[in-house]
Amino acid sequence: MTSFDSRRFRDALGWFATGVTIITADRPGDEPVGFTANSFSSVSLDPPLILFNLDRTAQCLPVFETAKYFAVNVLSEAQQELSNRFAASVEDRFRDVPFTRGEGGAPLLPDALAIFECAAHAVHDGGDHRIFLGRVLRFRARDEGSPLLYCRGRYRKLGPPLGWVDDAVLEAELEDAALHELDSQISL
Repeated sequence: MTSFDSRRFRDALGWFATGVTIITADRPGDEPVGFTANSFSSVSLDPPLILFNLDRTAQCLPVFETAKYFAVNVLSEAQQELSNRFAASVEDRFRDVPFTRGEGGAPLLPDALAIFECAAHAVHDGGDHRIFLGRVLRFRARDEGSPLLYCRGRYRKLGPPLGWVDDAVLEAELEDAALHELDSQISL
């Protein structure tokens, strides 16, 4: 049996493109804390649950393990510099960063594409990470935007800004696809 190659495993996982978030909470003493994460996912619609993972060696781990509330700020591609700042070891990540306070004092970034305000629901072991589940209490999302993406160790761009799916356009695309399918079946 060959040994497990952690670097190759990480490289393989890197093919899974993700969005980029900044997860925030309030430290005792009204001090904001946050970090960049791409390990964010929906878990359940009923009840509304989300999750994120945090490395066991992260300095902010004790804050999140005891926080009753936290927020997930989904970044736009215009917020790449902010993502870098919250991913680095910076003394005061929030210096000169505008934010408002959400549920339980968790910082909300006003230019985020979506914000999920959560109550801590559960924390689980996950190898070298901790898995945090949050119950979504409130959320808001923009109608349009370009999300910040991460894939293969780099930021990526999706293309033109996305918006709500227009039902008429969707129906026309489905109708065209059905006609194309029928056309290919009728070939002489």
